[in-house]
Amino acid sequence: MSVTKMEGRGPAKKGIELYSPTYFGACALGGVIACGPTHTAVTPLDLVKCRRQVDPNIYKSNLQAWSTIYRSEGLRGVFFGWSPTFVGYCFQGGGKYGFYEGFKYLYGDRLFPGMNKTVVYLGASASAEFLADIALCPFEAIKVRMQTTLPPFASSLREGWTKVVSKEGYSGLYKGLVPLWGRQIPYTMVKFATFETTVAQIYKTLGKPKETYSTLQQTGVSFLGGYIAGIGCAVISHPADVMVSKLNADRQPGESAGKAMSRIYGNIGFKGLWNGLPVRILMIGTLTVCT
Repeated sequence: MSVTKMEGRGPAKKGIELYSPTYFGACALGGVIACGPTHTAVTPLDLVKCRRQVDPNIYKSNLQAWSTIYRSEGLRGVFFGWSPTFVGYCFQGGGKYGFYEGFKYLYGDRLFPGMNKTVVYLGASASAEFLADIALCPFEAIKVRMQTTLPPFASSLREGWTKVVSKEGYSGLYKGLVPLWGRQIPYTMVKFATFETTVAQIYKTLGKPKETYSTLQQTGVSFLGGYIAGIGCAVISHPADVMVSKLNADRQPGESAGKAMSRIYGNIGFKGLWNGLPVRILMIGTLTVCT
């Protein structure tokens, strides 16, 4: 453990040693705390986004969607799908942040010392997200099926898991893995590579160092930087997000991922890949700020 000495202030204080197992564990725990609750909190946005991606005509607007759902199903309906969201993104967050720090150390300090930091961040984030999505995929598959089928495919995570495994085997939980990688890996690369750059540019534009601003002002800059970075994350990953929703709702038994995506694209066209983008920008901007 690292030791920090404070003269005249009693015994030395212990901290977490950088790149120790405890450090990586703390990063993973931080990812669990950052991602699970925040993704669960925006379930109402995700619910409407997924349904409008699968059926663009189901609601006239987001407000009309929430109003309709609340009148017929109450608050539980507005947060429908929260359980697979919470469990899935706890796993994904722990993996993403834990593996990110691990790969950043591996690539930047051990394998390629002296490499450009942005390149290291991009490589580490892509590698971490690749592994984290393997843990996320089963829960994402169940969430999408629950949210996009009316009447719902299942009413709970346990029921959904049992139905998928009994009918399609465990492979049914991973039929959206390839497009999930296509959504999450670019999203995470943009997130990690652009957020700090965006915040630094904002302070440069303001003309004064970060330390000269109050905590509230710094928080405001972080929120703005998060939403700017979130817009980029949302746009670059949105077509794959639509395809994830479509594949989990409309992939035929025995159909390959490539054939299914080709068929779906033939039905929805290029324009259909952007269904639900405004609400996803709001959702991703909020999540980028919070995580």
